[in-house]
Amino acid sequence: MSDQKDHYNVLEINRGANPEAIRNAHRRLARKFHPDLNKDENAAARFNEIQAAYDVLSDTEKRSRYDRYGHAGAAGQAPGQSGPGPWQNVTPDDFESIFGESFGGRSRRSGGFSGFGGFGGGMDAERPTGPSKGRDLEHVLEVGFAAAAFGGTETIRIGKPDGTPTSIDVRIPAGVQTGSTLRIRDKGLPGSNGGPSGDLLLQIKVGRHPWFTRVGLDLSLVVPITVTEAILGGEITVPLMKGTATLKVPPGVRSGAKLRLKGKGVVDSKERAGDLYAVLEIVAPKADDLSEDDRKALESIACNLPNPRSLVSWAGEIPDV
Repeated sequence: MSDQKDHYNVLEINRGANPEAIRNAHRRLARKFHPDLNKDENAAARFNEIQAAYDVLSDTEKRSRYDRYGHAGAAGQAPGQSGPGPWQNVTPDDFESIFGESFGGRSRRSGGFSGFGGFGGGMDAERPTGPSKGRDLEHVLEVGFAAAAFGGTETIRIGKPDGTPTSIDVRIPAGVQTGSTLRIRDKGLPGSNGGPSGDLLLQIKVGRHPWFTRVGLDLSLVVPITVTEAILGGEITVPLMKGTATLKVPPGVRSGAKLRLKGKGVVDSKERAGDLYAVLEIVAPKADDLSEDDRKALESIACNLPNPRSLVSWAGEIPDV
């Protein structure tokens, strides 16, 4: 047993390494030296050393005995007694997380893992030979506000599997929203063994508009009105995404009131239409903009107007409201 290497040196960690550091070192080295991935003639021997070291150091009791008594203590068995082989502390989930799709996408669906250390028969016995679809790719695509509302075409640049850039024209459906996903067929990673390519999944992010805000298919627009329009009512013109519309302001409207223009929001690819909500904002004139006659007229009107603060719930807390 004197030729056995120190387990900590094998995993390239210090003796005080925590369990997470041990797992990370094992995953990195096991993938690096697995004989199916590393064709060096010493890879198999190195791989078995890594597994033996991990089986000891990942087990709290074995690690304690190894730290006190070395390799003999870690074995914990009488001379000539045989124990379980390597991979005994490695679960199928660990195996798959280490090697991913390196062995043709093998997973628990295949009924178990094969290869080194008691995972069934030889690697070649369980390696699938049929075609396998390539992996999907994801990309965030920011779309202009108008393009998202009306639809259109966006050109994006992505990298081919060989690293060279290529351009793709993407059709944007009308009414697309932030958080939507557009699937572009066969623009992901290539498949294996003649399998189809994966898809490109575009996560949509809609840009801002200087006037409108959008929730679903509905639009909102802040519309300033004068004090006179708020008191007496009237008609005002407001912008739409395309063109304009006439809006009737009822007399006595308050700031913050919402007036609805039905069907004047976003129209999606299925011809469903949202509404436009005009959010009224009463804008008082600045004192410097008033003539003396205007000021006197307002003061005379003010004497005849009810105090709006007399109607609020806290009016009783303030004298002479």
